[in-house]
Amino acid sequence: MSSKLARRKTSNSELRTSWFERLIAILAVVNLLLFFFDLSYITLRDFYLEFFPGLVKIYDPVKGIEPHPETQNYLSTVNALEEEVSQAGLQSPQSEKLLKELQQLSHRLVADNPFQGANKSNTLEKIQQKMRTRVGEDYASDALRIFWSSAYLSQAGWQESIQFFNTEVRSLIERNYYRDIGRFGGLVDYFWLIDLPFIILFTLEILARTYYSSRRKLKLNWLEAILRRWYDLFLVLPFWRWLRVIPVIIRLYQTELLNLEPFRKQLNYDFAISFAEEIAEIIGVQVIDQMQESIQKGEVARWLFYPESRRRYIEVNETNEVNAIATRLVNLSVYEVLPQVQPDIEALVHHSLESTLSQSVVYQQIRNVPGLSHLPNQLTEELSKNLSQSAYNNLVKALEDPVGVELTSRLMGKFKDALEAELQKKQNRQQIESLLIDMLEEIKLNYVRSVAEGGVEKALEEVDNLHRNLYQA
Repeated sequence: MSSKLARRKTSNSELRTSWFERLIAILAVVNLLLFFFDLSYITLRDFYLEFFPGLVKIYDPVKGIEPHPETQNYLSTVNALEEEVSQAGLQSPQSEKLLKELQQLSHRLVADNPFQGANKSNTLEKIQQKMRTRVGEDYASDALRIFWSSAYLSQAGWQESIQFFNTEVRSLIERNYYRDIGRFGGLVDYFWLIDLPFIILFTLEILARTYYSSRRKLKLNWLEAILRRWYDLFLVLPFWRWLRVIPVIIRLYQTELLNLEPFRKQLNYDFAISFAEEIAEIIGVQVIDQMQESIQKGEVARWLFYPESRRRYIEVNETNEVNAIATRLVNLSVYEVLPQVQPDIEALVHHSLESTLSQSVVYQQIRNVPGLSHLPNQLTEELSKNLSQSAYNNLVKALEDPVGVELTSRLMGKFKDALEAELQKKQNRQQIESLLIDMLEEIKLNYVRSVAEGGVEKALEEVDNLHRNLYQA
């Protein structure tokens, strides 16, 4: 009963932990989205101003953005002119006064360029281009002066002209703004006030998890517990906020809110191929280079011909593998291979006997005797068959007879001694060593080429197939 209660408590604890971690992951996503919104706000402010003016009204104070006094005064004067014309007409003294004021403001607008502080000089250029096209003047200051004159407005029509201004020019002027400067000379930005609650929350979560980890694993101190999830520290840094992408993605993956398994497998696959290719090339080339160096120094010859100079050799079992392999090869050759090629051996012996006997005068005379012409061929066939069979039987008996085994061993020993003596001659040894080095060089080049052509990738694909088969089984 107590074990069931303990398991239930553990299950409930894991469930609460899972939901808490998912909640923290979601809040981290919200914080990251807020950061990217803040980061792109200045760039996309014109878009927000056109389609989401309420959002601009709310968020402008966060970035320290205020309406620019000069352009705001310009639009206020235009509004006053509209109201005066609607009440007293275009020819009233107050309207003339407002038109002269707009001419002065237009001249100052072109000369001072109040759009420069907001990096919107292109907007001013666009305004000037529209006014030049509308009035038909080459200079923007002249075009603005003529536009805000009673003569032009009367001729072109007040309604059409003011409608052009409100639809084509007013929105461009409204995009300009002034951004306040802080006490340290930088632009005012209050995003840290929005970011601060998230930083406090993430800091408390990291400290609580670190405390829990250090208590659960007594050998783990606080620093080691924090470093085990070092990427979470990016969540509490008030700078380099874009690095929060790393812990956010990891947390979403760990809480199963984001499936990154295909990307993880592909990343591991690409890394494994690249790493395995380099390791395989390095190890293979290094082994072959060491073999070539050993041959050049004569170490291989000394190891073969002077056993007393060898280092202590570690035996896995009490069997001499070299002798066992040699014995096995001999037995296979005698009992399995020779019976299969015996007809070819008989044909070779028959050809040799016939070639030899054909040079004999007696053999030629017998073939010319009537009735005996086929006798030499029968004799050579029978003789070649008997010789090959006898040689094979004698070879088998020699392997099975203790005396034959001893004689064979003595023969192989003398053959080995004679071969060693010839190989120890400088000329023969140098020639063989040169051939071995060239052969190893060819092996090395072909090995590197096979690795570069995807040998490692094929091996990894085979490993993946084996894993799939194991999981399916």
